[in-house]
Amino acid sequence: MTGKLAVILEASQIFWTESGFVHIVIQYNNMRCRWHVNREEHVGCEPEAMNISDEQIWITGGGSGLGLACARRFAADGAKITIFDLDDEAATERASEIGASVVKVDVGDEASVASAVESTVAYSGAPRVLVNCAGIGLAARIVGREGRLSTDVFSKTIQVNLIGTYLMMSHAARAMLELETLEDTGERGVIINTASVAWQDGQLGQAAYAASKGGVASMCLPAAREFGQFGVRVMTIAPGLFETPFPSRLGMAEEYALLASQIVENSYLNGTVIRLDGAVRLPRK
Repeated sequence: MTGKLAVILEASQIFWTESGFVHIVIQYNNMRCRWHVNREEHVGCEPEAMNISDEQIWITGGGSGLGLACARRFAADGAKITIFDLDDEAATERASEIGASVVKVDVGDEASVASAVESTVAYSGAPRVLVNCAGIGLAARIVGREGRLSTDVFSKTIQVNLIGTYLMMSHAARAMLELETLEDTGERGVIINTASVAWQDGQLGQAAYAASKGGVASMCLPAAREFGQFGVRVMTIAPGLFETPFPSRLGMAEEYALLASQIVENSYLNGTVIRLDGAVRLPRK
């Protein structure tokens, strides 16, 4: 017998129960399937989850807000955390609580990103997971009072939120692709980017912010298609109203962190933007 069927059968285990029914366990790729053959012919499959214990997890903007919540969550799960933040002094204070490392980086500057990634890989290895939370939320009307334009706000917002996400994803992914696949799941890693519900519900004054987050959301699928063949998944979370230092928000950052950990665990999540918003829809202003 040849082909995939032969491989599957060779990897299977067959058990006879005392009642005379057959219990078959087959491990194939990252799925463990169990057949308990009885009169109802019940079939069940259980996926293997990525084990992040002792794995490198990088978090941009990890010194506060959503990023810090992710750092705490993954650290509690036994991962080795590296926080990338422009405000490295403030990040260092919080990182000490969870034993995380801190690297100063300006995500909107490629030279800064390249240097930070290169030094971190040399020191602690490539990341198994990258969570991009770094971003800014500047607000301005396209044409303000007395005809004042906001092209400077637009350029800065795009540079940090969109290009910054792309730069960190690009440099981290290159390092991630050099990792060996995990034995349990066959994966190399996971990249989680952060968009916003403003991507779809942009309010008055959010043209720049909505455009930047729309770009992050739009590149999720093509990035997932590119990296998927190498065992790297790409997902995007679009949070709604959350409690972060600026602006003051309604949700809990821990809920974002919980979703990020669930994305890492569920190997079938790929190439999708998930709205995490409690069914909120932003009003006009």
